[in-house]
Amino acid sequence: MVAAERMNADENPPNFKTWLWVFLKGAGMGAANVIPGVSGGTVAFITGIYERLIGAIKSLNPAALKLLAGRRFSEFAGKTDLLFLVVLGAGVGIGILTLAKVLRFLFDRHAVFVWAFFFGLILASVIFVGAKVRRWGAATALMFVAGAGVAVGVALMKPVSENASTPYLILCGVVAMASMIIPGISGSFVLLLMGNYRLIMIESVAKLTDFDFSALRVLVPVGVGAAIGLVALSHFLAWIFKRFHDLAVSLLTGFVAGSLLIIWPWKTEVRETLEAAGKAKEKVTGYQWHWPDPSGETLAAVAVMAAGFALVWAMEKVSGATSEPSV
Repeated sequence: MVAAERMNADENPPNFKTWLWVFLKGAGMGAANVIPGVSGGTVAFITGIYERLIGAIKSLNPAALKLLAGRRFSEFAGKTDLLFLVVLGAGVGIGILTLAKVLRFLFDRHAVFVWAFFFGLILASVIFVGAKVRRWGAATALMFVAGAGVAVGVALMKPVSENASTPYLILCGVVAMASMIIPGISGSFVLLLMGNYRLIMIESVAKLTDFDFSALRVLVPVGVGAAIGLVALSHFLAWIFKRFHDLAVSLLTGFVAGSLLIIWPWKTEVRETLEAAGKAKEKVTGYQWHWPDPSGETLAAVAVMAAGFALVWAMEKVSGATSEPSV
């Protein structure tokens, strides 16, 4: 698939605008990955680059890496969808680095509105991702239910305590990256369940933006694990999409639908005070969901939710109007 897309791209050379769209889609993926409960994979899926992304990552195989190690850079670039990955990766990095502090501010002051906006995004995603199933039937419906059940099960799990050991940080990277590229399963929420969301996505990323390189003690092991998880899962997903496309898409649609429970704006955090090294730490261990009270704030939150829905609708229309192979 990637090779065919690259051949078409040679026939229709991409311009600045098309690469800017790839960068912005990457920034959207990075921004989504900062939010517990929101999946960057969902952004990739609804903007039409998901299968190309999986294929491009899969192309980074031992043969390609051997070319890179031998400094045969032009052959390496020709064997892989390198420019696409570089531009998209740059967008993801910028999205994560710029959103860490902004989202910390917004969650502290306007949590309901942030959750409402992302609820609208994900609700629209269920519709548009589900529309990619070519033919619905009993098998695809069953996969949808199974995917939703897994996502709901993840939402109801209880977080564990923070652990900064190197092996555990590598494991966090493996699991979080795997979940980041599966629509509807949030890498950030998985990190929250594993107890290391604040350590990795808030404290360490914020330190790095302030040029405090002590954060690398945490981020380097996580990055190593993320690379392992990314390569391993990309091969599996590429195989699944090639042989069982509709079943794979319906399963992913279920993941997206089930994640709505995590993102429901009107919930109360269940907090628990933990003792560690003589210090008390308060952590979120779950949620209690409820219906909103009728108020002006609720109406405003619903309007924000509608804006999130409309944004995904607009993204879908734009990505549908843009020929993906030309990127």
